[in-house]
Amino acid sequence: MSKNIVITPGDGIGKEVTAQARKVMEYMAKRFKLVLEFTEVPIGGTAYDLTGTPLPDETLQACKAADAILLGAVGGPQWETLDYSVRPERALLGLRGELQLYANLRPAQIYGELVGASTLKPEVVDGADIMVIRELTGGIYFGQPKGVEIRNGERVGFNTLVYSESEIRRIAKVGFETAQKRSGRLTSVDKANVLEATELWRNVVQDVHNDYPDVELNHMYVDNAAMQLIRAPKQFDTIVTTNMFGDILSDAAAMITGSIGMLPSASLGGKVGLYEPVHGSAPDIAGQNLANPLATILSVGMLFRYSLDLREADELIQKAVENTIKIYRTADIMAEGKTSVDCQWMGEEVIKSLEQI
Repeated sequence: MSKNIVITPGDGIGKEVTAQARKVMEYMAKRFKLVLEFTEVPIGGTAYDLTGTPLPDETLQACKAADAILLGAVGGPQWETLDYSVRPERALLGLRGELQLYANLRPAQIYGELVGASTLKPEVVDGADIMVIRELTGGIYFGQPKGVEIRNGERVGFNTLVYSESEIRRIAKVGFETAQKRSGRLTSVDKANVLEATELWRNVVQDVHNDYPDVELNHMYVDNAAMQLIRAPKQFDTIVTTNMFGDILSDAAAMITGSIGMLPSASLGGKVGLYEPVHGSAPDIAGQNLANPLATILSVGMLFRYSLDLREADELIQKAVENTIKIYRTADIMAEGKTSVDCQWMGEEVIKSLEQI
């Protein structure tokens, strides 16, 4: 039986990194005797230029019919003057909502070869391995009402932070079940001392803990969590938190590893999984073959693990990436004594490494 993989390259470097990731998928499909059919559709600013909307109906329908989705990146300065309703980033929010992708898994694991690339001391980051689970379809990014209006003669912007008990309960379950497969430790991050919505978050997470007595749970305020991630990242294993807090903390965790260009992600919860690198569209280097494709290639590993039920494929890809960076580096992770390569070259080296494993 064939599997339909939808690729939405998006904007900027998205086209370059997804091209290399597709080559890895094609290689792994042959290795595991899979039949993969690829469909490529536009999204983000590129889609807006073509159709007048960042999430065309053709793209949405293709994604709904897929077995898995690989996304590159969206956004760029040329679209920043557009109305909020049609900016490239709205495509991501729309896709997540339409596909009910409420759980975003963002691993932040530092490879031994990249300890020196982190801005933190080696002894602080060496061995760090964190999974940030971000609630993805609720919270302040989706809450109503929101907007900008005139009040008392001046403009006022407002957003609403809303969480229902059921939304919190389902993401908490993902957090506990993920922690069970790791070291059995879960940190729930909130701002329960100030925000009533996250006071409810804490109460519901604590209640769900009763079903997972084998997991050690602790609660942490988001400001302290941000500080602790930098001070002592290895104290964390699995983190579960709200949409906005997860957006911020996962990027902070990414930099512990040396480069955001190394971090993959998986958005799960509905029938179709969405996989994408954590980095953005990097318009300053787009079209120059300079981007680091490893985050997108590692996202392909997560695609094999979660959507195609091939954990071994994910482990092989991780090992191949680890072996590759012992010798080859793109500019964002370059170090003395390593060989500088471009985006395409890096993708080819990962495949060569896979062939040797």
